[in-house]
Amino acid sequence: MNHFDAIILGAGQAGPPLAGRLTSAGMKVALIERKFFGGTCVNTGCMPTKTLVASAYAAHIARRGADFGVVTSGPIGVNMARVKARADAVVTRARSGIENWLGGMPGCTVIRGHARFDGPGAVRVGNERLTAPRIFINVGGRAVVPDMPGIAEIPYLTNTSILALDRVPEHLVVVGGSYIGLEFAQAYRRFGADVTVIEKSPRLVSREDEDTSEAIQAILEREGIHVRTRATCIRFAPSAR
Repeated sequence: MNHFDAIILGAGQAGPPLAGRLTSAGMKVALIERKFFGGTCVNTGCMPTKTLVASAYAAHIARRGADFGVVTSGPIGVNMARVKARADAVVTRARSGIENWLGGMPGCTVIRGHARFDGPGAVRVGNERLTAPRIFINVGGRAVVPDMPGIAEIPYLTNTSILALDRVPEHLVVVGGSYIGLEFAQAYRRFGADVTVIEKSPRLVSREDEDTSEAIQAILEREGIHVRTRATCIRFAPSAR
């Protein structure tokens, strides 16, 4: 039977709770996910990034141990492979928890695959056609890479692919001085990388008040992060090395 009361496309932040509410109301629900359960927050957003931030903060505090009367026997090192493994473990536990919850939810049918619309009130996954009067789209997002001069000529990282790093880069250049970029900038500086933040606007996090932007920049610069604002002529070229 391929007719449902509701179809949910995507198992991100909104999809599983919605499935829970609908099935609790007695509806028969199909939830379709083509890849990872948990959506952006679990897989490429809040959970992995905050885990990295926590590891970076631990390294930062360890380096400041002498300020608190704590003496270490040598310089503080960062094993990035272990940092990544810890973040991966946090993600895997959360992802599995959501998948198990949905799999055991009465009235919810979990379907793995790529969904596409197949007419009004219909969705197709492979050779299977599903119908429902209610279809909810919860497909998440992905990084958009601006078409800046030279970008196609170089390797680059996005907020998703940077999570796969298992080493500390020698120099990380962050293009864009807003929330996500600055989070990675501070974390990788604390891991030990040289970091430069480049922003086209006159100040960082321009959505905030000017005094807030100034305070954020001052904090980052005290930690050794180089900030370049008013960078209106950004272009890329392969490294000469």
